[in-house]
Amino acid sequence: MLLRNATLVDAAGVRTGDLRVAGERIDDTGDLAARDGESVVDLDGTAVLPGLVDAHVHYSLSGERSVEDVVGMSDAELALVEARNARATLEAGVTGVRVMGARDVDVHVRDRIAAGDIPGPRTVANCRSITATGGHGHHLGREITGADDARKAVREQAKQGADFIKFMVTGGVTTPGSDPGAVALTDAEIHAIIDEAHRRGMHTATHAHGSAGAKAAIEAGVDTVEHGTLLDEEGTEMLVREDVTLVPTLSAPHHIVRNVEAVTEEDHTKTEAVYEQHLDSFRRAVEAGIRVAGGTDAGTPFNMHGGNAAEIQFMAEHAMDPLDAIVAMTETAATAVGLADQGTLEPGTYADLLLVDGDPTDDLTRLNDPSAVVKGGAVVAGGDPQIRRAVGDAAAQD
Repeated sequence: MLLRNATLVDAAGVRTGDLRVAGERIDDTGDLAARDGESVVDLDGTAVLPGLVDAHVHYSLSGERSVEDVVGMSDAELALVEARNARATLEAGVTGVRVMGARDVDVHVRDRIAAGDIPGPRTVANCRSITATGGHGHHLGREITGADDARKAVREQAKQGADFIKFMVTGGVTTPGSDPGAVALTDAEIHAIIDEAHRRGMHTATHAHGSAGAKAAIEAGVDTVEHGTLLDEEGTEMLVREDVTLVPTLSAPHHIVRNVEAVTEEDHTKTEAVYEQHLDSFRRAVEAGIRVAGGTDAGTPFNMHGGNAAEIQFMAEHAMDPLDAIVAMTETAATAVGLADQGTLEPGTYADLLLVDGDPTDDLTRLNDPSAVVKGGAVVAGGDPQIRRAVGDAAAQD
């Protein structure tokens, strides 16, 4: 299948060109001649991007006012919720995600997506986020006490098939009684988690609002810092020096502060206290040259699955060039979470594509309304019947 005259958008820039799909992969890009018998679709006026990659989602949550609405679900109920949210995410043009843990359900949803049993993005999953006893996310996580227990928790996740390890180095907004600015784990526990994960070839991600917690995790060798809400100058410098990726999740506080009448009083109070500091931390991080990967925290209060592309708009609004924001939520995010062969339009990568009307770097809101979504060379969603049908028919014929 040859997609002709498209506006191609990825880390290589914005340019007009052709893109050839062969099976599940991109075969070539550039000024291409059609092969004998090859199906050709003229996409003049349509942009083709890599499918978005969201580095931080919660399939288990659906934008509820409080996580308390979820903790009573059985594993079977939770799996059905996750399948629904995975589908909504894919249909929004997100073809890759890192899903951040809920009991031990995420890995099974990941496997069913990979097997083709349910629709969803290519998924990197863990099992249970590791947290202090009574710490942030303890409702669906694995509580620990002590370094030996921390190692055991990592080994449990590996045994269950986790791709990576997430841990809560600070308190959080959505867990009652938890202080977002406070360090929740000991240095020994942090080092044990990261060392044990790395020994098993797994990357580590830490939920970190307060700067002291972020710095403790960076010093111990963490791979990605999630949120980075209250980073100070030293924390910012450490992220640069240790080459750690920041996943800012600007969508999460954005939706809470705009639904103050509906969220819990505690969530409102906590978010109001740190929202502007979060934006300031993000701006300083971008100015310092920290590598940023786009992630939404989708599923947190009023932060709905399917609205993922808004994160790109928030990153551009507050600090980043529009193309850089797109790259943050395609190539950079794919690399950060370990999704190989995704996030670019380079030959040999998966034909996971997002098609939108017009150049999205001129208007990032275009990303909210995909003309077509392609995963592995097959059209899986899209709001433009003509484009969807043309690309789908061409893929089927080839």
